[in-house]
Amino acid sequence: MLAGVCPAYLPNIKYMSWVVSQKKVVLITGNPYQKQTFRNRTEIYGANGKLKLSIPVVHKKGPQRQIDREVEIHYGKGWQKDHWKSLEASYRSSPFFEFYEDDFYPFYHQKFDQLMDFNIALIQKILTLIDAEVELVNDQKITEEVTDLIIAKPHGIIESPHYPQVFESKHGFINNLSILDLLFNLGPQSLEYLMESNP
Repeated sequence: MLAGVCPAYLPNIKYMSWVVSQKKVVLITGNPYQKQTFRNRTEIYGANGKLKLSIPVVHKKGPQRQIDREVEIHYGKGWQKDHWKSLEASYRSSPFFEFYEDDFYPFYHQKFDQLMDFNIALIQKILTLIDAEVELVNDQKITEEVTDLIIAKPHGIIESPHYPQVFESKHGFINNLSILDLLFNLGPQSLEYLMESNP
């Protein structure tokens, strides 16, 4: 039975734990676009605690809602520069930022037209970096859809097993942040963590 999920921007740990537990994942991009979801936002650990990053998108007027795959990224506000600066400020002192820096730098210095294309490229890069053997396929007919992984405000508290975080001594451990928080802090151990934390 195939399960699918909408591509998220730098997905959180719960999302990626589910993805790496699958042999094949359908990336669903044919649903109506919904605001206030992880489609265009992510959460990292900044110097002052949880930091939310959001990609601005082009809102097109019309009688019909945009489909996820149609949504375009808006580049008028310099968000790429802001997001990269935030990642640098948050993780420059982490154990593995410099190890992976060159892998993510291009995503913030070249343009993707569609949000979903950008998200999928990042997810593919992350899976490669953590050596996860997951086949990603686009928009096939599926029998199950995992919708809660894309909701920005899920019901209940999501508990992630503890791992070291850069600013933990200031603000404590923060659960279920972007996969980059895990990757920059655990490096090659990230896949093992994800596999063990999947219920």
